[in-house]
Amino acid sequence: MLCLSLAPGQYMTIGEQVVVQLDRISGDRCKLMVAAPREVSVLRGEVLERTGGERPACVTDGPRWHRQEIPWNRSKAQALTAMRALLSQMDGEDRTVQSLRQQLNHMFPQT
Repeated sequence: MLCLSLAPGQYMTIGEQVVVQLDRISGDRCKLMVAAPREVSVLRGEVLERTGGERPACVTDGPRWHRQEIPWNRSKAQALTAMRALLSQMDGEDRTVQSLRQQLNHMFPQT
């Protein structure tokens, strides 16, 4: 099975008559737009299977876990700045402080 990565707005063609475009990504879902002739059947997998169709052999199960992105906003940026300021005021020789600083920089690298 061919695996493509698309950014919102990008599209792909299937043959000369089918166009699939990635409209947007929201959380763990994406919205696809499909333009195909009326003669071409376009069904969601669960509808196909619910109506007695066979699951195609090339279809894989989804990931077992989902890495959820943390929505970033101004208040989270301010909280990160405050945490870094507090850590800089603490004893730099303390192993706990060093560990916290390393973990924070691993999760949110300084630019």
